[in-house]
Amino acid sequence: MTLTLYNTLTRRQEPFETVEPGKVKMYYCGVTVYDYCHLGHARACIVWDVVRRYLQFIGYEVRYIQNFTDIDDKILNRACVEHSSMEAVADRFIKAYFEDMARLGIKEADEYPRATHTMNGILRLIHELENKGFAYPADGDVYYAVRQFAEYGKLSGRKLEDMQVGKSDAYGGLRLRVNMDDPEYQKKKDPFDFALWKAAKPGEPAWESPWGAGRPGWHIECSAMVRDRLGDTIDIHAGGADLIFPHHENEIAQSEAVTGKPLARYWLHNGMVKVDGEKMSKSLGNFTTIRELLDRGVDPMAVRLFVLTAQYRTPIDFTDEAIAAATNGWHTIKEGLLFGYQYGKQLDWGVGTASLLPETVERFQETVNNDFNFPGGLTVLFELAKELRREGNIIVHEGKTETSSDELKRQWQTLVTLAGVLGLEAEIEAETDKSSGLSDAEIEARIQQRQEARKGKNFAESDRIRDELQAEGITLIDSRDGTRWHRN
Repeated sequence: MTLTLYNTLTRRQEPFETVEPGKVKMYYCGVTVYDYCHLGHARACIVWDVVRRYLQFIGYEVRYIQNFTDIDDKILNRACVEHSSMEAVADRFIKAYFEDMARLGIKEADEYPRATHTMNGILRLIHELENKGFAYPADGDVYYAVRQFAEYGKLSGRKLEDMQVGKSDAYGGLRLRVNMDDPEYQKKKDPFDFALWKAAKPGEPAWESPWGAGRPGWHIECSAMVRDRLGDTIDIHAGGADLIFPHHENEIAQSEAVTGKPLARYWLHNGMVKVDGEKMSKSLGNFTTIRELLDRGVDPMAVRLFVLTAQYRTPIDFTDEAIAAATNGWHTIKEGLLFGYQYGKQLDWGVGTASLLPETVERFQETVNNDFNFPGGLTVLFELAKELRREGNIIVHEGKTETSSDELKRQWQTLVTLAGVLGLEAEIEAETDKSSGLSDAEIEARIQQRQEARKGKNFAESDRIRDELQAEGITLIDSRDGTRWHRN
């Protein structure tokens, strides 16, 4: 059961082999902190959270780094509009990021480097590029000389000779737009060159450098943060498909020109999110933030499930129907996850743990090992959850089940374990806390009151007690053998 991954760099699926046996160095290009995170961020963060969880599940020691871009034109523009500062805007939205991700059950990375905290590494990398002939200064700016790096375009598949200035190409319909009167364009030796360092502008934050006061370009920030935190070559470099070009292409050019080593062994990219078939944008009015979605009552676990039902590299379409289907799916899995809390005592499980079902775990792992096939892994979870739901119904209606207590415990703990790999456990405790605060004795006493009311043909009182218990999260089931109940 070898883990194989689709590598954007080689355009094929390859066996996963790490630089250091048993250890994974993983970097995810994080968010630019000028606004609240949206559905696209939710998908990316959930996908790479689960990738990390799965790698740990199959035995790897994972060092997971995710950066924050905290110096950028968008951040500066927001600070200007709000009469604030770049640092204040960045701090506010970094705080909001952690709040949103916590609601989605996303585990924190091992480290969150910030561009403004990596300035020494950035300046060192630019200096090395200049010394090796890959960068040149120009009136306070420093540019990367793209044509000096012979392998430029190897990640995206683009060739400079096919990318005519001002024309669109076949890859993503993008084009290199230039303004001949732009002072920056006039400083460049070649229109494809990009900025490593930007000279200070009036009123903007700036740092001292050998080329004068200024600030770094976006691409050099990630190259420096990867190198500072993880070294010259890492195992996985992850991000959205929209970052393949130019950001990740430029990272490779910068890093590999200095080190002479591969920046990453595997380049993994998640697909984009559409909303009702359209690209998400504020101009279309379909821009949805994570907190807006969750604040209107969508279960965070349903959002995770929605993301995991699609292969991570493919586009995904967010619709009301899709989130409703994901909500129903989560309810099914949640019923299975609650089985042990509802029936474990009745089945005399005790405190100890049971072994997992090896065949089920093996099937889950064999499925997911095929390029992180999380939709296939979910199929295994649904089978377990539906079986436990069926067993729960039998216990409620008949008071017992033919399946052995030990087998049910193994099924349940297998489901809990595999769901945890996918991060589908964060709200379980909260859900059980939402159930009735009534003790079993209090519930039985109310049921007895209801029985007395029914004997006296006081059906209004009987219905009132039933409805009152239902509101407390207690469902009553009447049969010829009496009344049974269970917590919802």
